[in-house]
Amino acid sequence: MRLLALLAAALLLTVIPARAQFYGPYDGYDEYGYGYEDPYSPYPPPLDYEPMPRDREPLRERRQPQTRNARGTILIATREHTLIYTTPWGEQYIYPIAVGREGKQWYGSTRVVSKREHPEWRPTASMRQKNPRLPAVVKPGPANPLGTRAIYLADGLLRIHGTNDPSSIGTNASSGCFRMYPEDVEELYEMVQPGTQVIVQR
Repeated sequence: MRLLALLAAALLLTVIPARAQFYGPYDGYDEYGYGYEDPYSPYPPPLDYEPMPRDREPLRERRQPQTRNARGTILIATREHTLIYTTPWGEQYIYPIAVGREGKQWYGSTRVVSKREHPEWRPTASMRQKNPRLPAVVKPGPANPLGTRAIYLADGLLRIHGTNDPSSIGTNASSGCFRMYPEDVEELYEMVQPGTQVIVQR
């Protein structure tokens, strides 16, 4: 009797079509950050796997500043290597910058007095004394340390400008001026006008 019941059950399984479930290839490996591109993943990539290029981080870091500054003002946070420009309409643009080396940093309030596209660079007398190979004038071009734009501040020596050394951004590298990536300084240059207040904080 038991054998008969087993045969009947086997017959029913062959007659009634079972619903098969088909799963397509899972494409969400990177959803939680544990994809094949993770160097610490315990699973090796399949042989035919070609990693997709990761999106590059934006050049300019957009984040909420730690302090609220007045509209139409440039705030330079020296320790954070950050320049924040608040437009007269309240929009904020935040840029990474290079600042002066230890002993070459300046703090206080000043203003923009002029702007210049493709500026010449004239090393100071003390710079030329330390490095006699420096020329009196460096004409515009790829070797110019001021880059393609310069924003001059009231004291006449300090500037916000571009650079021919983008790797210095985010460090204490200059003789007191504030360096920016070329694309960033060109954007800031178009927005900022003479008379703009500049506050430099520690």
